Amino acid sequence: MLPQLLEKIARARVLVVGDVMLDRYWYGDVERISPEAPVPVVAVTSAKELPGGAANVARSARALNAACALLSISGDDREADGLEKMLIEEDIACRLHRDKLINTTVKLRVVSRHQQLLRIDFDCPASKDARVKLLDDYLKHVSEYDVVIVSDYGKGGLGYIQEMIQAARAASRPVVVDPKGDDYSGYRGANLITPNRKEFELVAGRFRDNRDLEQKASRMAQGLELDGVLVTRGEDGMSLVKRDGKALHVPARAREVFDVTGAGDTVIAAIGCAWSVGAEIEDALHLANIAAGIVVGKLGAATASPAEIMHELSMQEA
Repeated sequence: MLPQLLEKIARARVLVVGDVMLDRYWYGDVERISPEAPVPVVAVTSAKELPGGAANVARSARALNAACALLSISGDDREADGLEKMLIEEDIACRLHRDKLINTTVKLRVVSRHQQLLRIDFDCPASKDARVKLLDDYLKHVSEYDVVIVSDYGKGGLGYIQEMIQAARAASRPVVVDPKGDDYSGYRGANLITPNRKEFELVAGRFRDNRDLEQKASRMAQGLELDGVLVTRGEDGMSLVKRDGKALHVPARAREVFDVTGAGDTVIAAIGCAWSVGAEIEDALHLANIAAGIVVGKLGAATASPAEIMHELSMQEA
């Protein structure tokens, strides 16, 4: 079924709205410990920049050959220029609402021998005026797309998520949300939310086993009027729990993990793309699981292409 699903996704139109950021990487070797403090000294030999956050979700959707547009807020700075340039080069319709009062969010990672040694975040919340302009733009264009993917990184750029969800549902467009924070009430009415285990337990409380997870997730779906909750669980795979309590647990494919950066972006992009063409949730989860497994085997915020997915599928079936 996946080959046919991938062919359909190539005709999909996906709208991603959320918090964008610039992922900056410094690579180098560690040969000694600093005499000033018990920390490694990294001799930086190279650097790289990639679109991050909602921008990486858009990259992941575009990597699956879906037509993709991105709506977000950024600063009016060099980092925003770089983000826009990279996204345009990947054929993503990028509409950044530039806020002169803030700086574009940057995540700086220092990496040595495929291991992150340090991450430094530069955050700045968006102004209300920028959030209102983003909502206005969204309301004008949401009906032009087959699905809406909301990528909330808690950076303050999504002040009107409930209005966005209601507008999408009024236009009969499914909404998939990657949530953040300890209050999910703003996501009421979405089709699906995709928290990781830590994010889910922050809101619903710790779960002991699959049965406990199913009960908590079902209550969450009922309370928030969701079709379902998808909890990504790292090496334990993914668990989908529908509002009626029916559950599907998908084990992760064992493989060497280099970097989990962007794995959640890949999952929500794959789910959104699959739903945009009417795929069954089981097929959507299968696609997301394979794509996420490919991404964690790479370093940095990576994506998975249809060719890589088909290769991985053939390896599983061999």
